[in-house]
Amino acid sequence: MRMTHEADYAIRVVYCLALSGGKLSAKSISEETGVTLRFALKILRKLILAGLVQSYKGVSGGYALQKAPSDISLGEIIEYIDGPIAINHCLSNEFDCTRVQSKAGCGFRKVFVSVNQSLRQQLYDVKIDRFIDSTT
Repeated sequence: MRMTHEADYAIRVVYCLALSGGKLSAKSISEETGVTLRFALKILRKLILAGLVQSYKGVSGGYALQKAPSDISLGEIIEYIDGPIAINHCLSNEFDCTRVQSKAGCGFRKVFVSVNQSLRQQLYDVKIDRFIDSTT
């Protein structure tokens, strides 16, 4: 499994908003994260749909977290952007293996399922507030 640049940037955007503790303009988010404005706006739209970010219209508008940083996990952000975490394509329901009669009986798949569940749980256990220094 390799996380996409978009998911990496989404984590940066959420972290930036968490650090600010309030509203930021898309331009400020772009400048602070190093993500182009166009891509930042695309990511912000997805994060709004995911219920992680809220947008405010008007002159004093901008973007802010909709949830507390302690309630947002790395796993949640990654899956909203990239889809389900899967370390191997055989874990997908759409995958039809030609090597075994039953996916359930495949020893490799059993290991991949176990490792995938562990990785997914670890990513969901890491919350954004973990990265925020209490002195900032």
